[in-house]
Amino acid sequence: MAMTGGNTDEIRLASFREHGAKGENAMDRAKAIVACATMGIPFPLAAVPGGNPVNHATLIIGGGIAGIQSALEIANAGKQVFLVEQTGTIGGHMAMFDKTFPTLDCAACILTPKMVSVGQHEMIRLLTRSKVVTVTGIPGAYRVKIKQKARYVDVKSCVACNQCVEVCPVKVRSEFDAGISLRKAIYIPFSQAVPNAYLIDETNCTYILSEGQKCGACVKKCPKECINLNESDQTIDIEVGNIILATGYELLDVSKIEQYGYGVFPNVLTSLEFERLTNASGTTGGRIVTKTKQINEKTGKEEWIFSPEGIPPQNVALIHCVGSRNKKYNPYCSRVCCMYSLKFAHLIKEKVPNVNVYEFYIDMRAFGKGYEEFAERIKQEGTFVVRGHSASVAMHNDRMVVRGEDIFNDRLVEFNVDMVVLAVGLVPSPGTEEISRMLGVQRDNDGWFSELDYNGNPTDTDRGGIYVAGMCQAPKDIPDTVAQASAVAAGVLGSLTSGKGIGHMSSLSLSEIESRAKKIHA
Repeated sequence: MAMTGGNTDEIRLASFREHGAKGENAMDRAKAIVACATMGIPFPLAAVPGGNPVNHATLIIGGGIAGIQSALEIANAGKQVFLVEQTGTIGGHMAMFDKTFPTLDCAACILTPKMVSVGQHEMIRLLTRSKVVTVTGIPGAYRVKIKQKARYVDVKSCVACNQCVEVCPVKVRSEFDAGISLRKAIYIPFSQAVPNAYLIDETNCTYILSEGQKCGACVKKCPKECINLNESDQTIDIEVGNIILATGYELLDVSKIEQYGYGVFPNVLTSLEFERLTNASGTTGGRIVTKTKQINEKTGKEEWIFSPEGIPPQNVALIHCVGSRNKKYNPYCSRVCCMYSLKFAHLIKEKVPNVNVYEFYIDMRAFGKGYEEFAERIKQEGTFVVRGHSASVAMHNDRMVVRGEDIFNDRLVEFNVDMVVLAVGLVPSPGTEEISRMLGVQRDNDGWFSELDYNGNPTDTDRGGIYVAGMCQAPKDIPDTVAQASAVAAGVLGSLTSGKGIGHMSSLSLSEIESRAKKIHA
């Protein structure tokens, strides 16, 4: 413009991305942004309604490390927090981990003190086995209805003596152990669970399924008489000023990717299964072993299980990007897989003498503080690092064979292995779509919650008073999750300090925004 002699003072910049011009409202939002820019009016000034008086209570949906961090920071400032978690304990996926990268610190040593603080904090009301069912109201004054499923065990009376578990006849796969061990129908998710009390899985309890016609052994055995098998679900109504989404993630269903043999070959494991195998609190006490075959006493069928007496593998393959960076499944990078796979290589080398570890990767994304150094350390420990796609896992002469490419040496390779660990891609947790519709919060093309602006405002959504923290916004590691959760807590406390909740842009139509801009311009 300057080259043609035009007046550069007349240039107006309009940022669509910064102001959330995406999704269903993209065109109207873009028109409003341009209209404001032509009048020289900052878009938020015209588009964001005036703040409302804000309720000082905050709802956090999700009890993983992100939800825990935000809850503690807000509660420590003297503000009421309602922490809603669907499962029977807080802790999320981090509670399942053995070590954290790159420091190899004990994950539980970092997490469990925070969990205990949440459970004991007078400003935090913890609602486990709970789900948000409706949200109404406006920013600063949201009305929330929560359904809390019956636990069937009184949390205050239970002393976790384990006598109920000893007499329970029902065994099912443990969710906390990623399905590699068994639990009873009455159980505690793990030894450091918060609340530290048992609960009953009503989908497998013989008494509940038979409507009281069978079993009830746990009730008879309980010395504290704290089990009530006729307990009902309850509905809880609360009012809050802000809502934090910290709903986390889950693994892609890797059984869909048939080339790796998951679910077909017993010693092909997901990353979470291996986390529980190598964890000292896991089914083998932290020993890395292959599965052994046994006969199920009830069914008479053969099954493969992990046992402390199992045989350690002598050759292990770690395969990166299983379902990630793949147009057929997840086009995006899951961001943590390279580093936790390197961590696995270290743990295998540390626990299994003379083992060969083969690390198949596409690109090594060691982007964080100390990550590149950690990657170099793993190479120096003797892990065979192979760059290239691993094509398949197959059986040959009763041995698993991993076939892939080695692009550094321009060749195809294959290795006989005893165990394969798949670095499975991450996807939004179940219920993300439902929460998105309920709250009017947008999701991106990959299904994660959309932030208002990735660069300028990565914690807010375009719905006033609703924030995102942790994995539910996009894959990230624990340090980044904690940092974002703290940033969200600061945003919430800022709104409480000002005394007014921020309105949300989506509440005004295009004509209303243009009208407000004209009044401001006048």
